[in-house]
Amino acid sequence: MSTDMTTLGLIGRTSPLFDADLEHFKKQLLDLVSNARFLVIGGAGSIGQAVTHEIFKRNPKILHVVDISENNMVELVRDIRSTLGYIEGDFRTFAIDCGSREFEALMAAEGPYDYVFNLSALKHVRSEKDPFTLMRMIEVNVFNTVKTLQLARASGACKYFCVSTDKAANPVNMMGASKRIMEMFLMRESMTLPISTARFANVAFSDGSLLHGFNQRFAKRQPFSAPNDVRRYFVTPQESGELCLMSCLLGENRDIFFPKLSEKLHLITFSEIAVRYLHRMGFEPYECESEDEARERTSELIASKHWPCYFFKSDTTGEKDFEEFFTDKEDLDMARFNSIGVIRNQPLFDSDKLNRFVRGVDALRAQTTWDKSGIVELFYDMLPEFAHKETGKYLDQRM
Repeated sequence: MSTDMTTLGLIGRTSPLFDADLEHFKKQLLDLVSNARFLVIGGAGSIGQAVTHEIFKRNPKILHVVDISENNMVELVRDIRSTLGYIEGDFRTFAIDCGSREFEALMAAEGPYDYVFNLSALKHVRSEKDPFTLMRMIEVNVFNTVKTLQLARASGACKYFCVSTDKAANPVNMMGASKRIMEMFLMRESMTLPISTARFANVAFSDGSLLHGFNQRFAKRQPFSAPNDVRRYFVTPQESGELCLMSCLLGENRDIFFPKLSEKLHLITFSEIAVRYLHRMGFEPYECESEDEARERTSELIASKHWPCYFFKSDTTGEKDFEEFFTDKEDLDMARFNSIGVIRNQPLFDSDKLNRFVRGVDALRAQTTWDKSGIVELFYDMLPEFAHKETGKYLDQRM
């Protein structure tokens, strides 16, 4: 399930999104990459690996990759060596935390980098279920972004890119809200270093996602479980890397790139993808009435070339009724690219509000412990229209 064409079929699509734009800007992208030094933060995650591949195959002078996952970094290198081979430039990986003293030392020793990509993030809605993981989400998604950007600026970088999410548009969960707050901080930082970002849909089969879970369940001969009423847009891992690359290299200061909605990008339910997946694997889905039935009948059903599935209506925290990449208050440029829309931003920010958020988080962390309500209050101060949808239920409570 690793090739993009296979993935396209599973998510109900027939063609890649960005081929026309990539072909139109082919020489410009190649010239920019081949003459530049790159640092990719969070490069061993699904999007980070895709970005690393897109840079590597255009022969950069320097490509350094940072990630806290030592094992995923090893697999990234093996995958690149097995598919793309080698480049003349300096390609190295570093298993360190971008919020650490070691990262600061790396920047001082190996910089300056021309382009810094930050793909590190806590990206799952489930991460808001407890106040401790939620606090780490703020640290990673907001404060590490500001810190790494400031280090990039101090070392002489010419552009900083940080990935956002479609869930930052009218957010209903803390993950999306944290990314929206990150965008607000980026507006202030854009006064001293050009920045750009991207909002895009779910990355199909990305690490930790429900679709990635299908791979795990199939390998372990376990039932599939998925909501049948949640419809989402999906991009392939390669498309996520392509959009990030084009945003960083072709975007103007403060631009937010997003995929245009078209016949190539349409909504599909998770249960539909599960059915497509099992058919491709040679099995007929068998819908069970409960998780217990699915677990108890697993061996019997699989032996008869049927796969136990439990499809349900979603009732978990933070699920949006529909997905959107922009709000009606944002300034759009829909003419610059064939398949990419651009949100243009003015350098508008409230420094008092940003500083108040930092002080509020610091005050909570100075306590022996803290609760979720205190963090939620800080989010509402930053985002008065934040429509948080709390049900007390999370996907971790399901099979």
